Amino acid sequence: MRETSRRSFTVIGVLHLLVLVGLFALGTAEARTFCPNGCTCDDDTLVVSCVGANLDVIPIALNPSIQRIVLKENRIKIVDAAAFQFYGDLKNVDLSSNHLFTIPNGSFDAQRHLVELHLKHNKISALTEKTFQGLKSLTVLNLRDNYLETLKNGLFAYLSKLEELDLGQNRISKVEPGAFQKLGTLRVLYLDDNQLRTIPSPALAPLNALAELHIGWNAFSALPDDAFKGLEQLAVLDIMGAGLDNISDGAFRGLNALRTLKLGANKLREVPTKQLAVLPRLEELTLGQNFFTILRSGAFQGLSTLKKLDVCGAKLLTTVEKGAFSDNANLETLVLNNNKRLATMEDGSLAGLPNLRHLMLRDNAFVTFSESLVAWNELRRLDLSENPLVCDCSQLWLAEILIPRNSSSVICAEPPESKGKPIKGMSADELGCAFSDPRKQALLVTVCAGGLALFAGLALFLYYRCRRRVRDALKDYKWKNRAISRKEHEYQKTFSDDEYIVRSAHAHHHHHHHQTPQSQPVPTHHHHHHLQQLQQQQQQQQQHAQIAAGIKPIPVTEL
Repeated sequence: MRETSRRSFTVIGVLHLLVLVGLFALGTAEARTFCPNGCTCDDDTLVVSCVGANLDVIPIALNPSIQRIVLKENRIKIVDAAAFQFYGDLKNVDLSSNHLFTIPNGSFDAQRHLVELHLKHNKISALTEKTFQGLKSLTVLNLRDNYLETLKNGLFAYLSKLEELDLGQNRISKVEPGAFQKLGTLRVLYLDDNQLRTIPSPALAPLNALAELHIGWNAFSALPDDAFKGLEQLAVLDIMGAGLDNISDGAFRGLNALRTLKLGANKLREVPTKQLAVLPRLEELTLGQNFFTILRSGAFQGLSTLKKLDVCGAKLLTTVEKGAFSDNANLETLVLNNNKRLATMEDGSLAGLPNLRHLMLRDNAFVTFSESLVAWNELRRLDLSENPLVCDCSQLWLAEILIPRNSSSVICAEPPESKGKPIKGMSADELGCAFSDPRKQALLVTVCAGGLALFAGLALFLYYRCRRRVRDALKDYKWKNRAISRKEHEYQKTFSDDEYIVRSAHAHHHHHHHQTPQSQPVPTHHHHHHLQQLQQQQQQQQQHAQIAAGIKPIPVTEL
């Protein structure tokens, strides 16, 4: 097999040499005009594009001065060193979406000026430390969507100027500690969508210039302390979809330059408040598609520099508590979309956000919005669409505030007569609050005040005309009430209560004690008439007895 490959390389090399000799023999003008079928060749820009040209091999008779060649979506199976050795001025090569399964050592030996090499969406399963030998100027290497399983020590050692390396969507399960050695200029690294079970911390540690690390869609489950040790310049960290359900308190320690953190699509049940608080410069945080039920008060404490927060697709989220963003005064954008159970934002949940300009609350479970929730007029962008809104009088302010704004369409879900209608611009009558119009309110107040004044005037007029009758009626009423009260009181007392104690004027008459004859009980059905007669008789008898004896009656109260 190896012998056959060598023979094919030799034959191809000889053919290349013969073609080039022929081209030079024909002259430079004719050489500049040669272009394979299905390709476009621009000798002014020195770009050749053979996208979907159904090629099996790399063309061998192109202008030797070309600087960019695009060979995407063909059927090329191998990178031929002989094919590239005559294109020494190449700066950009794109072999994406072919059938490449191997790259022989030394294939790019002649490409001293190559800056970008794109090999994504092929079938490359193995690389060696000599695969990229000769690529001293390479800054971008794209190997996404291949079949790589292991990254060996020194694999990229020849790429001393590499700035961006994409190894995403492979089958990588092992990264040896020295895999990224000598990549001191690397700024962007993609290791997402592989089969890693732990963060390859030893391999990452030498990358002290790394600014972006995309390592999500693996199967970590946990982040240990100092997982990203040595990455002091890291500004963007993407750990989306990594299956995380546990983050150690010191997992992000040392990431003092981090500005963007993506932790969405994991299995977190609480906002990792303590773990995030060690990030002094964090400006953008993504936490959607986790298992939160509540964004608690102080959930983002310590993140005073936070400018954008995205919590979308949290299917268990129901409530945002008061003070949830109390420590995030610099927040400019809040995105809370697609949370199917989110129906409650407590009063004060958005308090203390003077810089908030973009508020996205689309596709949640809100049936109403509070006018005091936020300074609505300060917002530049507002999205409240796809909520089951009840369009009643309490939402009149919302209908009015949406008119001049660049906001999405907010459709009513209830009541039935408003279902499917946009609330934007709905009148007070349509929202069931006929007297909410200030002019109608003023008219109502005027009518009520006039009615009260008319009633008061009529009452005064009637009183003035009938004042004598009223006074007489009041006097009669008071007199009758007093008489009835006095009679009832006298009837309820025992007769001994009305007796008088009689004192004798002379000491030798002290044994002559006068007693008032006791009256007999009066039948209750004639009690008023008999009571008056008995009282008169008693008074006459007492007066006669006292006059005859020369005794003055003394009331009990004076004893």
